[in-house]
This record gives sequence, structure tokens and C-alpha cells, in this order.
Amino acid sequence: MVAWAVTHHDVLKSLLTDPRVSKDPNQHWPAWINGEIPQEWPLFTWVAVSNMFTAYGSDHKRLRTLVSKAFTARRSAELRPRIEEMTRELLDRLAETPAGETADVRAGYAYPIPIQVICELFGVPERSREDLHRLMDSIFHTSADPAEVTATYTELYALLGDLVAAKTAEPGDDMTSGLIAAREAEGDSRLNETELVDTLILMLGAGHETTVNLIHNAIHALLTHPDQLKLVLTGKASWDDVIDETLRSQSPIANLPLRYAAEDIPVGGDPAEGGVVIRKGDPILAGYAAAGRDRATHGEDADSFDITRPTRGTHLAFGHGVHFCLGAPLARLEAGIALPALFDRFPDMALAVPSESLEPSESFISNGHNTLPVILRRS
Repeated sequence: MVAWAVTHHDVLKSLLTDPRVSKDPNQHWPAWINGEIPQEWPLFTWVAVSNMFTAYGSDHKRLRTLVSKAFTARRSAELRPRIEEMTRELLDRLAETPAGETADVRAGYAYPIPIQVICELFGVPERSREDLHRLMDSIFHTSADPAEVTATYTELYALLGDLVAAKTAEPGDDMTSGLIAAREAEGDSRLNETELVDTLILMLGAGHETTVNLIHNAIHALLTHPDQLKLVLTGKASWDDVIDETLRSQSPIANLPLRYAAEDIPVGGDPAEGGVVIRKGDPILAGYAAAGRDRATHGEDADSFDITRPTRGTHLAFGHGVHFCLGAPLARLEAGIALPALFDRFPDMALAVPSESLEPSESFISNGHNTLPVILRRS
């Protein structure tokens, strides 16, 4: 399968709000409509779902409105004390690492905060959380073999179906119950059963993976750029500056599949003068990581990590327009708590291995490393 990879900031920004660009394969991707895409394809789950991620036009507006009613700013803001508590608990565990020994701050810090927050937010019971973690990791594993893809798809739907059944029988003060209530209260615009489960897949997956990588990439960037770390620790820059520059320079999501041309779309000017045409039905891959390094937007030093960069906030890491990520405020909240707490507790922290030896995630969607080993305190 061949797709257009859109890597220039301005082109991507334009396409993200172009009404000629669809996210619905059932309407606008001939290969999908004709049954040419097998269920064993590693990206099958990303395309097959029926939620905001694959909705187009009025369908997207309907679904986003329903989800917004459950995922409110108030609900996110109320999580601050709980996130602070989680952070303290994890830092206490890390502090038990003997001086001079290695600790993995991805597995022991960047990962557990977002996954715990999102599970609590959606009322996922303790007994299901380990399985959910594993299944969500598998969804982002774009090197998975056909057997893993099929098994993940089947098991994930069974787990979330059980969650919906449990919350329907006994609603709680959580977002799953809120989505169920929205489904039952909105008449013809309500979520159907498939949309409800697929929305949970979207929110649970996006709600943890992006924030894990945001926290992870920020820690890595600061440890490999001590001059930038000094700026924030001395108050010459803010943690918001760190978060924005991390989102730009190392977007938590490298590439996001897929969008589709609902009609022919000229890009880059007249085709006779070097422009191209994305033909009707062609799939489109949004290259967020590449767009964040676009020199035309961010300057000739776009590959550098600079928290004083004048183009702060112009990145597209959380999307743009009607598809801007609903969970962006929560991701910023988690990172804004976790990062200063970590560096305040362990001011001498350093990478335990050369940066170039870190193994990248086995995914062209998720942008991070498998581990982030550090020395918290020198012996």
C-alpha cells in the first residue's frame, strides 16, 4: 500500500483543515471499500474503528460533541491532586535505587503516570489494567506480525466490551459512564455500540501513548542539552517552554495514519511548475515529527532543541483545527507536574548510556525509545 507522506508544516496544516481531506475509509478509500486490505495488516485497527479518528464531516462533529460532554476541562483539572500524588509515589520508588545504579525512567516514571491517569479517568478496573497496557502497546507496535494484530484486535474488543457492560449495569463517576450516558440521552445523534467501544480505544490509546512519549522525550532532551536544562532550572525559561519545544522537536506521534483525498487536491502550486496532485481516493500519512523539523517554519536550526525558540507554539503535535486533540490540556497538565518534580528530586540525574545507543520504539507511529536508563544519583 502506497500513501502520500505529508512532511512540510504549512502543507500539513492546510490539509488538516481542508474539507477535501477525509478520515473515513468507508467513503473515500477505494482499496478499503473493495476489501483489498486484510485484517492482518498492522494498521488495520487504526483504519477499522468507528470513532472521531475515522469520522468525516457531520459525523465527526457529532462524535466530537458527544465525547466533549464527557471529557470536560473541569474533569481534567480535577485530576491535578491525584497526578501529584502519583508523581510523589513514583519518585519515592525511584529514590530507593542505590546511588550509582541504573533506573529506567521510562518504565518507572514516564509510562505509569499517563496510563494510571487514563485508567482511573475511564474507570478501568485494576484487574483489567495490565491487559489493557499490553494491548495498547501492541496497537502502536507497527512491526507486529499478523497473528499479533488479529489477537490484539479480538482481545481488546472483548475487554472493552466487558467494561461497557459493567458500567452500563453500575455507572460510576468516570468517563466510560459519561459516554454511556451521552449515548442514551442524545436521541438520533447518540453513539452506537460500535462507536462507543471504538471511542474508548481512541481515548485510552491516545490518552496514554502521547503523554508517555512527551514526558520521556522531554527528559531525554534536557539530559542531552544541559544548557537548556540550566535555563529552566534557573528560571530563565519555563516548563511550558520545555513542553512546547519537546512537542515540536520530538513529536510524541511521528506519523498518523490515515486520511484520504475526497477529490483531487493540488499541493505546492501548479503541477506544471513542480506542484503535485493528490488524487481522489489516495491515502495520506500525516508526518507530524517531520513537520516539527521543517526549516521553512522553524528556521535553519530546526533540528536543534532550543526552549527559547521564537516559533514556540506553532507546532502541530496535537493536530490542528477541528481535529485538535481533546486530551491536549490533560497531557500538558501531566507533563507540567511530572517534569519539574523529577528534576527537583534528582538534580544530578544523568543518562546511563550514550544517547545514540538508545533503541527507538518499534513503531512509525509512536516516537520514543524502548527504555530511558539514567543514573539518579552519583555514587
